[in-house]
Amino acid sequence: MNIGAITCSLLGGLFLLLWLLFAALGERAALLISGFNTLPPEKRAQYDVSRMCRDQRNAFLLWAAVLAAGAALSLLVSQLFAVAAFAVWLVLFFRDVHLDAEKAFGKYRR
Repeated sequence: MNIGAITCSLLGGLFLLLWLLFAALGERAALLISGFNTLPPEKRAQYDVSRMCRDQRNAFLLWAAVLAAGAALSLLVSQLFAVAAFAVWLVLFFRDVHLDAEKAFGKYRR
């Protein structure tokens, strides 16, 4: 087994576990979202927590699917597919990362 397939499989499995956690906890998983847990409770009430958790859950599932496809194609075709899957995951990941809480959660404001 090649290192790319192993890496993609491990990361994909991690994101699948996080997807399951968010699916099981529902709105209570909002406190697991980085940056949201540091907001005071009165600020948290201004955001659509249900939509935020649903979007994060769907992001985890998408990330797991991309990495699983990279692992499978890496084993079946070429190791370069693992690198490509990791690059796609990085783009998807950094598209959602914001240093400012208003930018990160602005689209969820009620």
